[in-house]
Amino acid sequence: MAIDAGAELSIDVVVPTYNGWELTRTCLEHLQRQTVPHSVIVADNASTDRTPERLRRSFSDARVVELAANRGFAVACNRGVEAGHGDVVVLVNNDVECPPDFLERLVAPIREHPRLGSVAAVLMQADGRTIDSVGLTADRTLAGFPRLRGHSPAEAHSVAPVLAGPAGAAGAYRRVAWEQVGGLDERVFGYGEDLELALRLRAAGWQTALAREAVAVHLGSASFRHRSPFQRYHGGFARGYFLRRYGVLRSSAVVRAILTEAIVVVGDALLSRDLAAMRGRIAGWRAAAGLDRRPAPPRDATDRELTLGESLRLRRRIYAS
Repeated sequence: MAIDAGAELSIDVVVPTYNGWELTRTCLEHLQRQTVPHSVIVADNASTDRTPERLRRSFSDARVVELAANRGFAVACNRGVEAGHGDVVVLVNNDVECPPDFLERLVAPIREHPRLGSVAAVLMQADGRTIDSVGLTADRTLAGFPRLRGHSPAEAHSVAPVLAGPAGAAGAYRRVAWEQVGGLDERVFGYGEDLELALRLRAAGWQTALAREAVAVHLGSASFRHRSPFQRYHGGFARGYFLRRYGVLRSSAVVRAILTEAIVVVGDALLSRDLAAMRGRIAGWRAAAGLDRRPAPPRDATDRELTLGESLRLRRRIYAS
C-alpha cells in the first residue's frame, strides 16, 4: 500500500523486554526525545524484575503487553505489533540508544517508495567508534551476518555486502508488508528470525533499503549472556530449522552448507567444550519436519560473492565480538 508523500506516517515502536530494567528505562528515555510522534509498545516476556510495574509507573504513555512466560523474541515482537495500528512498525531492542532524530530518519524512505517493505539502520557498538551492524546480509547457504560489523563508521555507506534487510535490534517495517508475510517465525526462540523475515519479505516482492543517517548505539547481548550454552543452542536451533525450511540441503549449495556447518559445530565444540551448537541444530532440523518449504528468496537478496572463507571469517568475527 502506498502512503501519500504528504501524509504523516503513524509509527509504532515495539520494544521486546525480558528483565534488564535499567536498559529499558534508558531506551524509553531516548524514545521520549524523538522528533516525530510515535506510540511505544513494550512487549514483556514475563520479566522477574517488575518491568511491567515500573513501566506503568515511569512511562504511563507506553502500552504494555505482558506475556505469561518467556516465549522469546519473535513472539514478543509479534504480540507487540498486533497491539498497534501504525503505518510503520519499528523494532527496537531495549539495549539500543536512539538519538532524537533516529525515528524520523529511519522511517522517511518508506514514504517515498511504495514497494519498500523494510528499512535498515546503522547500529554502532557501545564504544561509538565501531559498527555493530548496517542491516543483515546472507550468503548462498542463507547463513546470515551483521553487515560491516567491526568496520569504521566511514564504511557504513558501502554497498557490499548485499543488504538483505534490517537487523531486528533496530529496523523499520511497513505494516502491510509485515502482516502480509505473517511477521516473525514464532517457532524460533531467538537468533536468525530477523534475517528470515527479511528473506520472506524479499520473496514476497518487497524491497529493502538503508537509512544511512539513522544511527543508534547497540550495547549488545543484553538478553542472553554472550556465547553462553543457552545462546549457542538457540543460535544452532535457528540455523538447523531454517536450513530445513528453505530446503538448503536439497539445493546447489548443499556441499558448501554441510561443510560450513561441520566446521562451525566442530570449532564451537572445541572452543566451548560442549555440544550446545550441535544439539541446537539437530533440534531445529527436527522442529522443521513436515512444515511447508519456504519460497527461495530472489538472487539479489543474498550475496553470491561471499566465498566460503569469507563466510567463515564473518562467523568468527561474530563469535569474537
